[in-house]
Amino acid sequence: MLSIGKGFTLVELMVTIAIAGVLLSVGIPSLTSLYEGYRAESEIRKIQQYLMFTRNQAVSYGSRVTMCPLTASGCGSDWSNGFSIFIDNGTIRSLDTSNGRTDQILKKIYAINSSDFLSFAANSISFTSDGLMATGSSSGTFAYCPGSQTSPESRGVDVSPSGKVRFTLGSVTCPSTSN
Repeated sequence: MLSIGKGFTLVELMVTIAIAGVLLSVGIPSLTSLYEGYRAESEIRKIQQYLMFTRNQAVSYGSRVTMCPLTASGCGSDWSNGFSIFIDNGTIRSLDTSNGRTDQILKKIYAINSSDFLSFAANSISFTSDGLMATGSSSGTFAYCPGSQTSPESRGVDVSPSGKVRFTLGSVTCPSTSN
């Protein structure tokens, strides 16, 4: 007697694979957008926490505390490659290690995702012992743009002259000089 096997025919398998391929090709771009949105939200929250940390340390230490992308000669301008937070006792916006007024690094933050952009109008931000922005520091918006400078998933955090840090409402774009 001939037994009937239970399984799929080659045609049924090919149709199933074709349908799965179409569904994946439609779904993956929206997953990319979702991932970029989560990544942007996570990173901008970290930046907000770093700004609040910088301000809190200035008040705690009773001294100027600066956050900037450090280079060998002082504060640079490329925030995407990481930045440092340090007690700025000596030359303003420069990490001093001599002359009896050694600055102390409190935290180093490493580079963001290489396909993303992080920008801020100034090359540093400093807070004084009373929690206000230091003279010479610019208030403004940190903009984080995942994937492209005009990503709809971009997020921002505003810093006011009084030192208040809050999330940006509305759309944010990163200038072309970022990254």
